[in-house]
Amino acid sequence: MKLSTKMRYGTRALLDLALQGGSGPISLKDVANRQAVSLKYLERLLDSLQSAGLVRAVRGSHGGYQLSKPPKEVNLRQIYEVLEGPEALVDCTIDPRTCPRCDTCVTQHVWAQMYQACMDILASTSLDDLVQRAREQVQPEVYDI
Repeated sequence: MKLSTKMRYGTRALLDLALQGGSGPISLKDVANRQAVSLKYLERLLDSLQSAGLVRAVRGSHGGYQLSKPPKEVNLRQIYEVLEGPEALVDCTIDPRTCPRCDTCVTQHVWAQMYQACMDILASTSLDDLVQRAREQVQPEVYDI
């Protein structure tokens, strides 16, 4: 399983918002600078995350983005499903009709277990967990994910 840039950068942006939380909307330009990510790319990611209800945009001179929910209520699986989609590692674990060998395949179950284990880890990890980890470390300006 390989995470795309969308997932890594989207998570970094949300973590940045969570770390700045409570101080009102955060300028996306500031997030882009801290995370060393293109502003245009972040805008696209945050549009998707906003459509999913994970962030909200605030307009005006002191506008920006902020989390729509407390960091404890946002887990990495939610972010994954918005930015990566709910697809499994291999199609046959979702729909056995996609593979003519499904009835005799000995690996299908392994791929399904592997996917589920990954999803369980993402679901059990909240933005608040990442905030706590970041605060326990020496806080660099950029949080690598």
